[in-house]
Amino acid sequence: MKMSKMFIQTLREYPSDAEVVSHKMLGRAGFIKKLAPGIYTFTPLMWRVLKKIENIVREEMDNAGAQELLMPFVQPKELWEESGRWEVYGRELMRLKDRHDRDMCLGPTHEEIITSVARDVLKSYKQLPVNLYQIQSKFRDEIRPRYGLLRGREFIMKDAYSFDIDEEGLDKEYQNMAKAYKKIFDRCGLDTKMVQSDSGAIGGSVSHEFMVITDTDAGENDVFYCNSCDYSANSNHAVSNLTEAIIDGKDYFKETKIIDTPNTHSIEELSRFLNIPETLILKTLVYIVDKKPVLALIRADKAVEETKLMNAAGGIDIRIASSAEIAELMAEKGFDAVPGFIGPKGMKDVKIIADETVRDMKNFVVGINQTDKHMVGANLSDLEIDNIDYADIRLVQQGELCPQCGKPLFVTKGIEVGNIFKLGTKYSKPMNAVYTDVNGKTHPYIMGCYGIGISRTAAAAVEAHYDEHGIKWPIAIAPYHVVIVPVNINDELQMKTAEKMYEDLKSAGVEVVLDDRDERAGVKFKDADLIGFPFRVTVGKTISEGFVEYKIRETGEQKKYTPDEATQKLINIIKAVK
Repeated sequence: MKMSKMFIQTLREYPSDAEVVSHKMLGRAGFIKKLAPGIYTFTPLMWRVLKKIENIVREEMDNAGAQELLMPFVQPKELWEESGRWEVYGRELMRLKDRHDRDMCLGPTHEEIITSVARDVLKSYKQLPVNLYQIQSKFRDEIRPRYGLLRGREFIMKDAYSFDIDEEGLDKEYQNMAKAYKKIFDRCGLDTKMVQSDSGAIGGSVSHEFMVITDTDAGENDVFYCNSCDYSANSNHAVSNLTEAIIDGKDYFKETKIIDTPNTHSIEELSRFLNIPETLILKTLVYIVDKKPVLALIRADKAVEETKLMNAAGGIDIRIASSAEIAELMAEKGFDAVPGFIGPKGMKDVKIIADETVRDMKNFVVGINQTDKHMVGANLSDLEIDNIDYADIRLVQQGELCPQCGKPLFVTKGIEVGNIFKLGTKYSKPMNAVYTDVNGKTHPYIMGCYGIGISRTAAAAVEAHYDEHGIKWPIAIAPYHVVIVPVNINDELQMKTAEKMYEDLKSAGVEVVLDDRDERAGVKFKDADLIGFPFRVTVGKTISEGFVEYKIRETGEQKKYTPDEATQKLINIIKAVK
């Protein structure tokens, strides 16, 4: 490709709405063009990157025994009603009506569609196991699309679905897909961690995410991991062993009573006022889960992990209650308390979920729904709670102990690029998707689900490979392998050498760009670094001595070679990658 013919526009500045590295770099280098919030046009350069990622995915999925198909992007309401997700999925599901007034949606995922396809074809145990996958655009109407391709509304995804006759078969395919994913991300130049995670709206009993570890602001999830064993988990699934703490306040409070605690609206203020550790305070938080109030109880030195709480409450949507909603709840229950003094006592007909840290607390301090007052020396029996459920709703903190080996846990940021789920019969059972066994009895399929964000993977690669000058694409997914830069296009020897190398590399299957623009060398070099070509060959004044300059973008290493040496070196490198 000649640079003068390439459909590309690099910018002097980053896009004004770009917050993270990948959004900034991809926008400025001309890979993506924003159409609407969370919706982008992929320019030819970006499309080449995405197709390379897709091809890697296809090769490894095919090698793992999966078969590719393509399902409709627009989906009918009836199938979502069969699975029970039409009413509960949330506003991320883009609903619409066709000209016949039939309810439809834009596919955010394809569990319902693939299950309906499978039940029409897979009738016998003899046809199982099967793994079917597609690569297709998805749409999720995110309330706040941001971070460019990392949290867009329209995106490209590979989703696969396995069908087995039993859990043993699902376990085998789950591991098969985990190995395939490792190969895929390794080939894309990404170092990933497979971490335990929450299943979210897709559901299922077991799930793992493949996270690209990054120190940039784009890491949307905290990943807790242990350096002494293989434990790693997303924050919404991580657990830990706690170090010892004071949880019995008998040395602080000799009796149970209500005392004045004026202006102690925060845990810190209450702890200072009473001169006690925060571990002796029972904290009560009010959340709204699926439009209903839920009280979360937790030891005050710990924080609530909202996804864990939502799952414990059996909901699909969660947020912290507003001051107005808390005031409304207090009035409904006959109390007059403001945040900071809320407690579970007297909260009839309200779902109460307590973290496991609450079980062993004794002689503690708790709000009693009276402003400027707390109960001290309290125990759960003093609170007259008859509707309490216990669950792990705690957010793990760095330094807490690994649940597997007892060593301290570390935390880092991660970008999710893939996920795998054990769905079991979540979709096959309600949708009556069954097979007949050897004895003629019917059973629902045991299903698995396996997703890779194609466009997210491209963005994550930028987050992992860049410097202040631009992108450093891994060779396997770079839009082109090499850019040849003649410093002066009016110099006959420079252009003749550049064009010969260009033709020789093309003939050998190397994807190469010749920057034949009539621009200053500095402009060409800046664009080459910004776009992120893995290799740059500069044909300048040294050609009179028989040498060109060869530069590796990833390391910055520069060397001089003869044109033939540089050409052969590049051919050998690209052949090895392919």
